[in-house]
Amino acid sequence: AADALEQINAVSEAQLTDDLKNFLTMNLPKVKDVKKAKFQLGVAEPKLGSAIQEATSVPCVCNEFIGELLRGIRAHFTRFVDNLKDEDLRRAQLGLAHSYSRAKVKFNVNKVDNMVIQAIALLDTLDKDINTFIMRVREWYSWHFPELVKIVPDNYLYARVALVVKDKGSLSEEKLPELAEVLADEAKAQEVLDAAKASMGQDISAIDLINIETFARR
Repeated sequence: AADALEQINAVSEAQLTDDLKNFLTMNLPKVKDVKKAKFQLGVAEPKLGSAIQEATSVPCVCNEFIGELLRGIRAHFTRFVDNLKDEDLRRAQLGLAHSYSRAKVKFNVNKVDNMVIQAIALLDTLDKDINTFIMRVREWYSWHFPELVKIVPDNYLYARVALVVKDKGSLSEEKLPELAEVLADEAKAQEVLDAAKASMGQDISAIDLINIETFARR
């Protein structure tokens, strides 16, 4: 645990530790000239990549594709490591996150307003993430049910209504009470039902509907 904390602190500060250098040296082909290397090492942090390349001559690359690749690796990490369970991984990640946060707070112990600043920054990040999710839902679902945006302009209500309606072709009078409960307005719920029946939107595939529901629930 202490070693993991030391490594993550070094990574956050774009520093190459001896353990990381030894790991890369043992598991990557030896490189004498960066320009002649036949491979590249993908990294999430460009400054860390520069430190690695300077110390080991291993060519590093950091771009959007690498970010998506690393995201996929994190999502399916337990499939790459034998005998590693999802519960154990989550427990380890949580413990490391707590230790890392405590270390950062102690480092800024003289800044009494640090926790407030971090809380505000977290709220801003959450607001941005929520807005991003809802914009994806509105853009995606509008191809299927474009009339809903004008009837339900509120982002939160729009997401809840989308979860109730789902495929507009299957929307019937049976869902009217549920719509009325979400919208707190029976007339508007009826308007949604009428608009769904006369909608000019295109059909939606099952996989698209699953993705929309996933974003809407977030």
